[in-house]
Amino acid sequence: QRASELCKCDLMTHMVGEFPELQGIMGRYYAQHDGESELVAQAIEEHYLPRHAGDALPKSLPGQIVAIADRLDTLVGVFAIGQAPSGDKDPYALRRAALGTLRIMIEERLNLDLEKLLADAQRGYPGSVVIKDVTVQVFDFMMERLRGYYLEQDIRPDVFEAVLSCRPTRPYDFDRRIRAVNEFRALPEAESLAAANKRIHNILRQAQDTIPDTVNEAKLSERAESDLYKQLTQLSKEVEHLLASQNYPTAMIKLAGLREAVDTFFEKVMVMADDPTLRANRLALLNQLRALFLRVADISRLQT
Repeated sequence: QRASELCKCDLMTHMVGEFPELQGIMGRYYAQHDGESELVAQAIEEHYLPRHAGDALPKSLPGQIVAIADRLDTLVGVFAIGQAPSGDKDPYALRRAALGTLRIMIEERLNLDLEKLLADAQRGYPGSVVIKDVTVQVFDFMMERLRGYYLEQDIRPDVFEAVLSCRPTRPYDFDRRIRAVNEFRALPEAESLAAANKRIHNILRQAQDTIPDTVNEAKLSERAESDLYKQLTQLSKEVEHLLASQNYPTAMIKLAGLREAVDTFFEKVMVMADDPTLRANRLALLNQLRALFLRVADISRLQT
């Protein structure tokens, strides 16, 4: 009987060389043979998933955890020794490993912090091996894989850039923002608000003034700026709860309600007033407006 079992193991080892997709099955077989629990056997089989684009994902939590840990360890380790993919060369299949990790986190709704996990993976290697900023390099590499993931789903590049510019570190959270911004683009208010955010971005970037952290309501001299401030203050309270629960679609719909007040502000108010106090206060108002949108994405990057 023992000889028969060994022959079966030898046969499976040979078959894995011919059919790599059998790796997980072989691992499950060995685990069951050694008396491991079914949960452990399943995780061993699943941790090879996904093996290629469009492949199934691990469904058990242990399988997902091991699959992610194995891939991140490989990514950090290979990048650490300076062997990142170059051009068409990817001998360690790092692009596939990166996309597989992202798919598991997003499609299985695991709200994990990729940046933190990469830092944890780096700590597993000797300091003398790891190159400087390796986790940043791997993170950026994975974001490029994520770009392709969304392009295949017909998500426009400007939507991806709008979210990427805020650098969310949780891929599942990133995905929820992408879906929300994609829906926002279809709203009638989107074009006007995207253009306004571009204008605000340019004004704030070029301003030489020190911008206050808060708006002084008493110094809002024009009705249009006072109305915008009141709407923004009220809306901030409503949106805060939505953002806390990552309800980005509803938050973006709420923010779209600012369109008329924003348009009127730019029609009626001279932001760069001669009076430095008025100018600084108006810049603070615009800064708060932009910061609220940036809690989801930088919609100034949307192509109108």
